[in-house]
Amino acid sequence: MEVQAGARIGARCKVSSHTFICSGVTIDDEVFVGHGVMFTNDRDPHATGEDGELQTAADWEVIPTRVGRGASIGSGAVILPGISIGEGALVAAGAVVTRSVEPGAVVAGCPARFLRLRGRHAGGAP
Repeated sequence: MEVQAGARIGARCKVSSHTFICSGVTIDDEVFVGHGVMFTNDRDPHATGEDGELQTAADWEVIPTRVGRGASIGSGAVILPGISIGEGALVAAGAVVTRSVEPGAVVAGCPARFLRLRGRHAGGAP
């Protein structure tokens, strides 16, 4: 697991191996993050600037991402920048999340699409 400076991880979270949590990512309490999950924070990455010099941290703006309390992210998921994953949501393994996920939603696929609600959000047990 790699957690960059500027990332925040709440209490009682489980973050599995080979996961990358970049600057600008905030993970609330009690979140599960599976193996090999990749967060991103730049919508238009480049290696060099217009002058041909290697880019530095000063050459782009970090786009924040938030994962709500009690959410679960399956192994191998990719989370694009600027996304909000709602409280109690479930992102399926291998999903590519290109837009925000509502609280309690289950999403899967590439791009991730809504499948159903889970737990208390669906009117069932949490």
